[in-house]
Amino acid sequence: MTAPARPARSAGILLHPTSLPGPYGIGDLGPAALHWVDALVRANQKWWQVLPLGPTGYGDSPYQCFSAFAGNPYLVSLELLLRDGLLQQGEIGDVRFPGERVDFGPVIQFKTRILQQSWANFQAGRANHLRAEFGSFCQRCTGWLDDYALFMALKDAHGGASWLEWPTELVRREPGQLTAARRDLSDGISRHQFAQFLFFRQWKALKQHANGRGIKLVGDAPIFVSSDSADVWAHPDLFYLDERRRPTVVAGVPPDYFSATGQLWGNPLYDWEALAKTGYAWWVARMRATLELVDVVRLDHFRGFEGYWEVPAGMPTAEKGRWRPGPRDALFETLRRQLGGLPLIAEDLGLITPEVEALRERLRLPGMRVLQFAFSGPDNRYLPHHLEPNTIVYTGTHDNDTTLGWFRAMPEEERNFLRRYAPWIERDPSWEMIRLAWSSIADYVIAPLQDVLALGTEARMNLPGRAAGNWGWRFTADQLHDGILDRLRDMTELYSR
Repeated sequence: MTAPARPARSAGILLHPTSLPGPYGIGDLGPAALHWVDALVRANQKWWQVLPLGPTGYGDSPYQCFSAFAGNPYLVSLELLLRDGLLQQGEIGDVRFPGERVDFGPVIQFKTRILQQSWANFQAGRANHLRAEFGSFCQRCTGWLDDYALFMALKDAHGGASWLEWPTELVRREPGQLTAARRDLSDGISRHQFAQFLFFRQWKALKQHANGRGIKLVGDAPIFVSSDSADVWAHPDLFYLDERRRPTVVAGVPPDYFSATGQLWGNPLYDWEALAKTGYAWWVARMRATLELVDVVRLDHFRGFEGYWEVPAGMPTAEKGRWRPGPRDALFETLRRQLGGLPLIAEDLGLITPEVEALRERLRLPGMRVLQFAFSGPDNRYLPHHLEPNTIVYTGTHDNDTTLGWFRAMPEEERNFLRRYAPWIERDPSWEMIRLAWSSIADYVIAPLQDVLALGTEARMNLPGRAAGNWGWRFTADQLHDGILDRLRDMTELYSR
């Protein structure tokens, strides 16, 4: 028997599109995104990893989206709307936004106004060359788009309130009420469909540019979906909900070394038996839709597919719960058959059981290792000399401090061990950690752009548990100069990536 060929060693960068530079308050899918792809090519990178691309809800988090299928309309590029004739420069107005962070409130108001104007212009006859394409998009995506657009139009009509606060007949999706809503809110429904068309059209062009230049995209799929989402509203039979459509049990993780009360996430939990009876149709559709946007999908909280922590709804913490079996091999074998393979990455960080490791190994999925977790002592399995080839090594992730911020704040005992392991670490902590990752045996390595730019805690993307102030970091065009790109290219070539 011939062993499967090993993948070529490769490297990439983690950067969410909201962090791209540009004049309109938030990174988008326009010229700056194309320039970013070209910068990756210059630095000899092969991967661009992003966070979930859905429409963000509470806290502006890409991990709490209104849909697992839809795209984030705030990423739509105004430059491309101008190019398509959907906007005129005077309709944008004289806007001034900070370049270093996303101020989500004003940006969302601004982008919403622009999308509404674009829809009005389209209805008035502008950009007629897009009409057939828009119609085709609506027909092709009807499986999720109709419910999503109706959900968002109803949310607009109810002042943004969660669907659980709507009138009971809408919560329960009584057919007569849905028919009336589709009639009364037809313009709002079409406007949300059009915003999705614009997002997917622009993203498709960006992906084609990236793939054409040898860059593959890594996406991100959270295992759980937001309670306030079109997914739960439209498919209540796939979740553990009571007669009022409230969750009876919710997601979290139990107490551990990091938290005495565990983590109470609050997402509704899947009824995996009900999903199995459908042949996991919703999950197949979700993964198929995600893989239209990206080349590989990172499955967040892979541990939950083997077994998940179930907390009764209403509990103040995650302390009182129980372990329940996940779908395990059955889901993934279905996905393999339906998708023709498993282009997936297992996010297997944290306290992982042998059963979870065995599931990942049976599926032959690459796991993740974060070097910031490696320096507790010589037995730590995240240390570079303990790694395995079928692994993606990160200096840090969106949930970590930047490497420079982490190094400055790390406990002295761990800092002393790191000094023993990498005596040169003090001279340039960010780049020496990149060197440790790039020189490792792991097949794949990825660093957040913040580490490539050697930025401190001020550039942190997310602090888990913080109610506000996350997800806003952006870089400016002058920060990513040719010297940094050439340095990254040299490091990548030195270690045969």
